Amino acid sequence: MEDYRRIVLDGVRYYGKHLILSARNCNEDIRSTSLVTQFIERIVPQINMVAHGAPIVERFGQGIEVGLSGVQLIETSAIVLHTNDMARDLYLDVFSCKGFNEEAVLELVDEAFHPQAINYQVLLRR
Repeated sequence: MEDYRRIVLDGVRYYGKHLILSARNCNEDIRSTSLVTQFIERIVPQINMVAHGAPIVERFGQGIEVGLSGVQLIETSAIVLHTNDMARDLYLDVFSCKGFNEEAVLELVDEAFHPQAINYQVLLRR
């Protein structure tokens, strides 16, 4: 019955891995719908996942909350992204019941958007 908990660390089985990332003061590319879409599309193979359909990326909000929101379903869960146009900040969640290399995601964020600072945490969900 526990086989669906396929992430094993120190003998403990976990259901999923959740990367929660904030990147502050990114470059201007963070405001481009097409470049953010391409970024999401690059994450999927980089962390050895399988996309389920195409990503959805839309700009909306009002005043200081205008930004992009994007979702890419993957066979093992989802990648969700939000940006803030004014601050040029990025908020990214990657969750999967299949393990992945969070360092690969950090490298992609840095390469694509050159943030001044990245903060992140990884949660293992039981």
